[in-house]
Amino acid sequence: MGQRTEEAEARYRGLDQWPGEQILEAILSVQAQAVAATRPALAPLAAAAEAAAERLRRGGRLVYVGAGSSGLMGLVDGLELPGTYGLARDSVVILIAGGAAALSHLPADIEDDAGAGERDIEQVDVGARDAVIALSASGATPYTLAALRRAGGRGALTVAFADNADAPLLRAADHPILLATPPEVIAGSTRMGAGTAQKCALNMLSTLIGVRLGHVYDGLMVNLRADNAKLRQRAALMVERIAHCGLAAARAALDLADGEVKTAVEMLATGASAAVARDQLRRHDGNLRAALAAANKFQ
Repeated sequence: MGQRTEEAEARYRGLDQWPGEQILEAILSVQAQAVAATRPALAPLAAAAEAAAERLRRGGRLVYVGAGSSGLMGLVDGLELPGTYGLARDSVVILIAGGAAALSHLPADIEDDAGAGERDIEQVDVGARDAVIALSASGATPYTLAALRRAGGRGALTVAFADNADAPLLRAADHPILLATPPEVIAGSTRMGAGTAQKCALNMLSTLIGVRLGHVYDGLMVNLRADNAKLRQRAALMVERIAHCGLAAARAALDLADGEVKTAVEMLATGASAAVARDQLRRHDGNLRAALAAANKFQ
């Protein structure tokens, strides 16, 4: 089967001579179709998120793997998770072909190094508690494919994103996620439509993982790390809203809870100290709604 990500569409002949607005209209149209291509993937995305969340509950890690623009999509998603959902920084691992040097320069040949993909998986000691998310627009990138296969061989849960049906990467994964995007306006430029679909799908996957880990309450990111002025204000507003208290009380509870939203809410709900509130949350796997339900509060 041919790779749609490499197809040159007849409709774009002469594109370099079109008016600028017409070129942008073509690009926007494909971007919209790329987002729409994630809809058929909702069921497999949900299944992958549930499975990955279970691995993290058992102390595992999320390991993102990719090359080129796909690797950068994984990097963007993964770097946000400790701040947004309070995941431990060592529970999110990002492997990109070429390593740190690839963040300033992306040589074309590094994605062909299958051995590097295997070595990177072994270097971070991927194992049975981990969930590996591999991204490749073509679904055939040697680095990414080799990494996924080695991770699967070591017992990890494997999730694969690709934009071409029947791609080797999809066939090798426990949870294959096909993002059937249309051919790019600029043939093969997968940072465009394919990248948009990957970003959209990754947002959904990691957000649902955060929800299932109990880090979201009524659409609020209650496990965030309030380490700047904006986030401290956001944390106080969340505590005020959930605990039905004044802003001053919310801030006072957060100070006693070292900025932990869940702990502050549990303290206000039960009158417990920060240490006891943390223990109550631990007994419910950090799930604030479950802890509040046990205390018959704010439900």
